[in-house]
Amino acid sequence: MCKFDDIRPYREDEIPAAMQRIAAHELFPKLADFVFPGRDVADVRRMVASLTTVADFQHRVMNEFNHQVIRRSISEFSFDGLNRIDRNEAYLYVSNHRDIVLDSSLLQTVLHENGFDTTEITFGANLMQGQLVIDIGKSNKMFRVERGATPKEFYRLSSHLSDYIRETIREGRSVWIAQRNGRTKDGNDRTDQGIIKMFSMSGSDDKIESLAELHILPVSVSYEWESCDVEKAIERYCRERDGRYVKQPGEDIRSILKGIMQPKGRVHFEICPPIEPPELMAFQNRTQNEYHLQVARLIDRRICAHYKLWPNNYIAHDRLYGQTTYRRQYDDVQKAAFDARVEALLERARQLLADDFDADRLVEMFLEIYANPVNNKQY
Repeated sequence: MCKFDDIRPYREDEIPAAMQRIAAHELFPKLADFVFPGRDVADVRRMVASLTTVADFQHRVMNEFNHQVIRRSISEFSFDGLNRIDRNEAYLYVSNHRDIVLDSSLLQTVLHENGFDTTEITFGANLMQGQLVIDIGKSNKMFRVERGATPKEFYRLSSHLSDYIRETIREGRSVWIAQRNGRTKDGNDRTDQGIIKMFSMSGSDDKIESLAELHILPVSVSYEWESCDVEKAIERYCRERDGRYVKQPGEDIRSILKGIMQPKGRVHFEICPPIEPPELMAFQNRTQNEYHLQVARLIDRRICAHYKLWPNNYIAHDRLYGQTTYRRQYDDVQKAAFDARVEALLERARQLLADDFDADRLVEMFLEIYANPVNNKQY
């Protein structure tokens, strides 16, 4: 697979040198303190420098990182649907996208600790910056997803990515990809039709076979408290008000760190039923564009149907629509906690936007993050 050297994860023979670089990096003490709190940094440095395989790195470092995230920011972590995975099969896991890192990272721990192979993971080129991030990412089975500026370049990059994903699955290794570029910011988990088109680019002219051989397996991840919910609402509000939103330097990294550290309450992962060939056959007579759209909507129905609703979702839905339909789904303490989050949103907006914002519209957008999954459950 040398033609994919520009995007692929590290090979096994590249891991020792990557571990040496990670262990020698100036930020290593901070990373070690988070992943291995209370442990001597010099001891952690020696351990990391001694690792020689991807499996070693994932088991001894990344798995512990995920457990620290769970211990520090998740009150209850659950998962279901592992019985839908065939241990002898490679899959294309297509997940809803709520957190930049944790949607894929926490899934790896679920798979690893239940005896399944971990997946390769797509990682945006905009995030894979700096040698430390590159070394950690590519040692953790992450591969680079580029985004071209021109239609011609975008087509070339999409075709290259499609070739890599298909080749990886044919070689027996699973792949994780988000259902869309960028996190969901309005609570609507919708698969980008263009993602399905990209999957098909590397396949045969038989559109059913082309997607069927990828073994698409939807994944639904549900956070009781949405990662960066306040920031998502403000960004969406600014896009509507100003027609655009300009990210500040380092904003993506701050979002990653906040997503990791922010209390998330309960978190649930659900492996949904796979997309089966007979389901694809139902769209056989559609045009290519309509076919891709219908497959995207099929994935959406899987993800939305298996999304786990929490009290926050019902509180937001009742508040957004001015009703008490779901009042039995939450208590006064839970409602007070949610109301406090709304106040925190308004306080943050006053800091960032001064008085130049429509509070009602901003709150409405915030409520939609939590309320829309209730509507989509019926999708």
